[in-house]
Amino acid sequence: MSTDAPLSAPPPPPARTPGPLGGPRSIGLWILLSIVTLGIANYVWVWRTQEEVKRRCGNGVGGWLGLVIYFVIAPVTFFLIPNEVQKLYQSEGEESPVGTLMGLWFLLPIIGWIIWFVKVQGALNDFWEARGATP
Repeated sequence: MSTDAPLSAPPPPPARTPGPLGGPRSIGLWILLSIVTLGIANYVWVWRTQEEVKRRCGNGVGGWLGLVIYFVIAPVTFFLIPNEVQKLYQSEGEESPVGTLMGLWFLLPIIGWIIWFVKVQGALNDFWEARGATP
């Protein structure tokens, strides 16, 4: 017989301090920029959005990999970004207004993409502003 004490559960991992806040963006302005620049602004938006999410919660692909994914297989981005926004909300114990299935909006040409952008950027704006970011 052994007199060893029972093993205790390992201590929980230390709580991660949230990273810096991202910035709210004007939905109308970014739609206009996308049209005027013939889509080049979309690449900037994808990079900035994915970089801010990764910096804040530590999850996600980040700006550069997100940009490569968008450039190579753009439809994946329509699912990836809402998923990362959802994880951003969950990392701070909140329920997300968007999720991975938001990506299905890209199946509707033009109007679906606009609806997708309004919902995703709107969720991000709400998240940043609730934590003190100024528009």
